[in-house]
Amino acid sequence: MIKTESNVEPQLESRRPRVLDIGCGTNKVAGAIGMDINPRTAADVIHDLDDLPYPFADDEFDEVMGRHVIEHVRDPMAVMCELHRITRNGGIVKLVAPHWTNPDFATDLTHRNHLNSYSFRNLTDERAVFPFYTDVRFRQLKARVTLLNLWKVTGLELLINLDHRVPSMRFIRKFWEQYLNAVLRGKEIHFELEVVKR
Repeated sequence: MIKTESNVEPQLESRRPRVLDIGCGTNKVAGAIGMDINPRTAADVIHDLDDLPYPFADDEFDEVMGRHVIEHVRDPMAVMCELHRITRNGGIVKLVAPHWTNPDFATDLTHRNHLNSYSFRNLTDERAVFPFYTDVRFRQLKARVTLLNLWKVTGLELLINLDHRVPSMRFIRKFWEQYLNAVLRGKEIHFELEVVKR
């Protein structure tokens, strides 16, 4: 169901970058088209993220963002493929989710998917372990981790994310993800993925 309020049409015909806020809730990003299953939200489009395809054309958006949404969907691979379809080549998908070690993860029974720095690697050409899952491709521009406040003051958060400025320091993130995060727990992870279409 698409709301037909008068403020939606100018957004749809605008030449500004087209932004979609999936699972927008009541805090829709200003200037974005909001999509949510709940009609009591700020959504312009009422639609379930698990109901594919979405009511948008191929390559319709320049940017898609989702804050604390991807961990709730039934099939994250299918959702990522659909976000790829509706975003233009070179467009950006930005996602924020709890890091899988966040102790608050278990307090929400609707959480289904645990994510870490490497969750989307099979959707990239650079580091895919199982590239045959899908032909959909992204270029991971960023996977920035935030830590619980107790660990943030130690400077560890800066070290974990240092690979964005110094790629040769990637081993620090890998060491934390594999050996340290059971104690030095993460809070959120911010992904920025560029859509690649051949």
